[in-house]
Amino acid sequence: MSLKSLSFTIPAASLALASLVVTSPVLSAAQSPAMAGDAARGAKVYQSNCTGCHAPDTNSVGPAHRGVYGRKAGSAPGFAYSPGLKKGGFAWDAARLDAWLTNPQAFIPGAKMAFRLTSAQSRADVIAYLKQGAAQ
Repeated sequence: MSLKSLSFTIPAASLALASLVVTSPVLSAAQSPAMAGDAARGAKVYQSNCTGCHAPDTNSVGPAHRGVYGRKAGSAPGFAYSPGLKKGGFAWDAARLDAWLTNPQAFIPGAKMAFRLTSAQSRADVIAYLKQGAAQ
């Protein structure tokens, strides 16, 4: 079936809208770092998902999170990071935090963290929360 034959059964305006939806990068799930996050929702997601291993100001199973946004990976004082994170050589930004929260093992092979936050919106919300300073 060709596009031309479809145009007889689907109004031109609908085809134009379908083309916009299929090709628009704004609607792409792969661009979740650009998704608008809500820090208030992020605080709730953080509280229910992250505090078992992390705290804003103290190292625990995971490193302290206050100031993590913009901080060099593997550099929180007093935490024993995996070799990959110690050698990361990057600062945490929205894209890197999103990749990390999606799948830490794929982002940094050998990473100690196994938890994954599967919801793109929840990741965006947690990132917004961490960006504002984590529990200020």
